[in-house]
Amino acid sequence: MPKLSIVMPVLDEAENIRGALSRLAAYRGRGVEIVVVDGGSGDGTPALAAPLCDRVIAAPRGRARQMNAGAAAAMGDVLMFLHCDCVLPDKADRLALDGLARTGTAWGRFDVRIDGRHPLLHIVATMMNARSRLTGIATGDQAIFVRKDAFGKAGRFPDIPLMEDIAFSKAAKRISPPLCLRAQVTTSGRRWEQNGVVRTIVLMWRLRLAYFLGASPANLAKRYGYGD
Repeated sequence: MPKLSIVMPVLDEAENIRGALSRLAAYRGRGVEIVVVDGGSGDGTPALAAPLCDRVIAAPRGRARQMNAGAAAAMGDVLMFLHCDCVLPDKADRLALDGLARTGTAWGRFDVRIDGRHPLLHIVATMMNARSRLTGIATGDQAIFVRKDAFGKAGRFPDIPLMEDIAFSKAAKRISPPLCLRAQVTTSGRRWEQNGVVRTIVLMWRLRLAYFLGASPANLAKRYGYGD
């Protein structure tokens, strides 16, 4: 039985999936289970993923739905949720497993680094990490990991199109504070640079404030640029 399962939700990631999974080969070699959850790709993503992971499963489209389906299928005692465009730090499996065992916490996350040329991206990442450490709220880009039993107790990811990571963090905090690891997950800064770094910062602040004030996640998802 694997101690750790990495769950990766994907949708139309044919250009990136082989690279993302190849980077996890060393983890598979150490016994980590890799579960890819496809949300209805039309570009052959599942076929490309199959040789490079332990299993590919299908689930209704939606990051929360896909991650919940992957968690249900996973065999590990600890679950780690990883976006396709995120790169784990070296030996992230040992950092997470040893950290949970050492501290007795139920869940945690890594610091984040945003890959890109814009000088503000480093400042954005620093602020994200500081805010997360202060509030105990994690985002999906930080590769949230959680004991499987605690994941169920926290109610899994709520079936909402945006802010599912924020909502889950709030529920998980009632079980234990998060383990905040300083090792960095690297995430793509492409969306930030394409849409404008300052504009994206302001948008994310506005969306998060609106969410905490009770705005509909479906409406927030449309403002963020997600489809139906």
